[in-house]
Amino acid sequence: MPLSTPRRLRILTLTTCTLLAAAACGGPGQGTEDPSTPQGPAPSTQKAQQTSPRPQAQPQEVMGGGQEIFAHRYVALYGNPSGPSLGALGEQSPEESVTRVKDLASQYQGYSQEKVIPAFEIIATVASSAPGVDGDYSDEASLESLRPLVDLAAKEGIYVILDFQPGYSSFTEQVKDYEELLKEPHVGIGIDAEWRIYPGQVHLQQIGSVDASEINETLDYLAELTQQNHLPQKMVVLHQFTLSMIAHRSQLESKHPELALTLHADGHGSPELKEATYQQLLAGLNPEIKPSWKNFYDEDTPMLSPAETYALEPKPFVVTYQ
Repeated sequence: MPLSTPRRLRILTLTTCTLLAAAACGGPGQGTEDPSTPQGPAPSTQKAQQTSPRPQAQPQEVMGGGQEIFAHRYVALYGNPSGPSLGALGEQSPEESVTRVKDLASQYQGYSQEKVIPAFEIIATVASSAPGVDGDYSDEASLESLRPLVDLAAKEGIYVILDFQPGYSSFTEQVKDYEELLKEPHVGIGIDAEWRIYPGQVHLQQIGSVDASEINETLDYLAELTQQNHLPQKMVVLHQFTLSMIAHRSQLESKHPELALTLHADGHGSPELKEATYQQLLAGLNPEIKPSWKNFYDEDTPMLSPAETYALEPKPFVVTYQ
């Protein structure tokens, strides 16, 4: 059966945060022409060719306008529409989630020069306590079950992040299963390393982890899919709350123009503890990977207000509510 909530493992954050300072990311010409031969078509033909270039596909704009995801900021509800146990997104109907997340985004707009876009981070694959039929300790939501919420988000101007908790599967394997949804211009992905485990490991007995090489494989696939389908730039959210969760992090590929990466600090607790974790996670991070933040309704003591969240340095590009 699915775990009741990914949040239980984050209790470990209070213990692991003190280890962050000691932890470390793993090291991972033109040829000559014969003057006796014709030199090309007649001038009139050349002119016709020059004035009739082959038409090129025009790039689509990202939600909110422009070509770059992080020309804007985002405020998201996290969870699964199946119910409240997996997060705030399932605490109300899809239509009520639209109203709720738009209201959240509006609360941030007064503190941002950039447009603040509402978003849904939908858990597409949920870490499980049982191996399941495929033996990967991950329960995959069907495309049919997610399609109505993805379509509603497009209609309402809400960006969508499909979150993956793959268990024994690789991120690339699971992401490929959702290619149909990823062909939508307003859909990106979330890589939740906490729930990437390997044979002999069990969810909740240790914090999962993933090597940068596996993430890079996923990024290569997503960048190619985006380019081939003439899609606008896609967001990739890298979830992390201990340094060991992403091994060889310095080797992450951040040069795909089709993708916009953000490091999402997922810890919960007191504001002081959370900010310390945030700063330690961002230390030494490739500046092309933007910073992001999560607010927990129940576990934060107290939860930061929109003004306090945007007062963080650096200001987060994605703020998620769970």
